[in-house]
Amino acid sequence: MDIRRVPYDHPDAVKLDAEVQAEYHVRYGDGGDATPMDPADFTPPNGVYLIAYDEAGVPVASGGWRAQDANGEGNRDGDAELKRMYVIEQMRGRGLARRILAALEEDARAAGRVRMVLETGTKQPEAIALYASSGYEPCEKFGYYRCHEESRCYAKQLR
Repeated sequence: MDIRRVPYDHPDAVKLDAEVQAEYHVRYGDGGDATPMDPADFTPPNGVYLIAYDEAGVPVASGGWRAQDANGEGNRDGDAELKRMYVIEQMRGRGLARRILAALEEDARAAGRVRMVLETGTKQPEAIALYASSGYEPCEKFGYYRCHEESRCYAKQLR
């Protein structure tokens, strides 16, 4: 597996983002994740976006983090917000999400971020299980969906 840094608006990132949005639509019945996202948010040193490619060069998994500091949406100074973690269906169960997550944590730590935070939903039990088994604990709600009943927020200290 080859994990590469790419811009958030790279064609492979756009393709995987469309797939994750379609999955959100199936699970939650709405138009996907409406959280405002800007490709510049994932430009080092304020963030990064990663894609895992299989041996044939096909994009199979993605994830990114973006810097967040104290704001009116519940973030704290030094937060790195995890976004768009996704593994295509036929590649699930092979540890790809865990590898992407570890790489993102390492990158955010190296960039001086102190806490990785994420928001997921109750209809994503496999995501919740991944984060819990990776040391993430429930935290105060933050971000765009902080007032939604199905929203669950988690955090992990990076240092």
